[in-house]
Amino acid sequence: MSAHHCCEVSANTQDRKTVAVKTATGRPKGLAFVRRCLEIAEWIIPGAVLSLLPKCPACLAAYVAIGTGIGLTASTAAYLRTLLVILSAASLLYLATRLAWRFRSHVAART
Repeated sequence: MSAHHCCEVSANTQDRKTVAVKTATGRPKGLAFVRRCLEIAEWIIPGAVLSLLPKCPACLAAYVAIGTGIGLTASTAAYLRTLLVILSAASLLYLATRLAWRFRSHVAART
């Protein structure tokens, strides 16, 4: 008999407790699904920003004006575009590095 609380089963059927299915880390499976969805969104958001970002600062200023009603100058739009490119690229670089580190530690653990 295991000493874990989740393995305890009473002999009396009225005293049995329902135990939720948990992963190896002790978290419910629903949280693992949510975490996986967030990991996918971490990759999609910076990629979508980079793919949908216009090349022309005037176009970016027009999109901001249409979406929010706030007018931007061309120089401000150029700085904003540069900032969005740098942040998105840095985010993707961080995610790729983290994935490579996890893969490396996983391979090292198997050998």
